[in-house]
Amino acid sequence: MPKAYILVTEEIHDEDGMKTYGAKAAKTMAGVRVLAVDATPQVLEGRPAPGRAVLLEFESPEAARAWYESPEYQEAIPLRQAAADSSGVLITGL
Repeated sequence: MPKAYILVTEEIHDEDGMKTYGAKAAKTMAGVRVLAVDATPQVLEGRPAPGRAVLLEFESPEAARAWYESPEYQEAIPLRQAAADSSGVLITGL
């Protein structure tokens, strides 16, 4: 089964709010591998993504969706949305 990745970009406008989100989200991340966090990712092509980029690795697309859709992480999402403009995409590995 292929691994899966979630790429999140965040334009943070409330650092304290992101710390609160980070503390809550961290409690939901057993089995999630953080591959990269970059405050200033380099855009190679197209429209630049705002701010920080975070790349997470999961054992499968199903595991990624299970984490994202879990009640515990769903409680953390509004904290991130209040503190940053963000986007996230699920990418299935080869």
